[in-house]
Amino acid sequence: MTTEFEGFRAVVTGGGSGIGRRTAEELLARGAAVAVLDLDPSTAPDGAHPIRCDVADDDAVRSAVAAAAARLGGIDGLVNNAGIGAQGTVEDGDLDEWRTVFEINVLGIVRVTRAALGHLRESKAAAVVNTCSIAATAGLPRRALYSASKGAVESLTRAMAADHVREGIRFNCVNPGTVDTPWVRRLLDAATDPEAEAEALRRRQPTGRLVSATEVAGAICYLLGPAAAATTGTSLAVDGGMSGLRLPPQR
Repeated sequence: MTTEFEGFRAVVTGGGSGIGRRTAEELLARGAAVAVLDLDPSTAPDGAHPIRCDVADDDAVRSAVAAAAARLGGIDGLVNNAGIGAQGTVEDGDLDEWRTVFEINVLGIVRVTRAALGHLRESKAAAVVNTCSIAATAGLPRRALYSASKGAVESLTRAMAADHVREGIRFNCVNPGTVDTPWVRRLLDAATDPEAEAEALRRRQPTGRLVSATEVAGAICYLLGPAAAATTGTSLAVDGGMSGLRLPPQR
């Protein structure tokens, strides 16, 4: 247990599983008060304030953020983590799927941030971290829709950082590589050869393994915390070297 975030009030969307849950757990362990907004808040970690929220619903978002601020006594930090995945090339799927992914991955961030801004302006240590992806900066096969949505998240993060820096609100994003989460495990389970697919994902990252949710949560906590007080408008890659390293093929 540490007190790095003692007195800090954080809201985590999609905090019921995967990266979001692990982030909420880490914030709680470091002394923060945490509200988890999720479609299924019953899976929020012990000690968090669970609040049901669909980030694709304007009214639900406003109500949930207001409830979180009331329970926490304000909002200092926001983690926009809620999102969904998608597979396929630009030819695959229908346009309704594209609209749904952008509705959640991009407009979900817009809705929650808009609802939280008034509370963040009252904080002396306001920070927002958006969960982006290596897909925003690297061309990955069969990830056209997902990549487009995460590219928008990265650009939106920088634009919001510019708009609100003089109000004392920092905006950053984390760009994870392939993370060992329930969603990735479901993709592997659906593959014709799950172990071969898992090995391909591991080999795609220079470290030769998947990123852990704990590693991403640590990066999010850093960007939220006082050690990153001079950091805004940036993306922090947690991707096993995928974005920057160019290694020769293994023999």
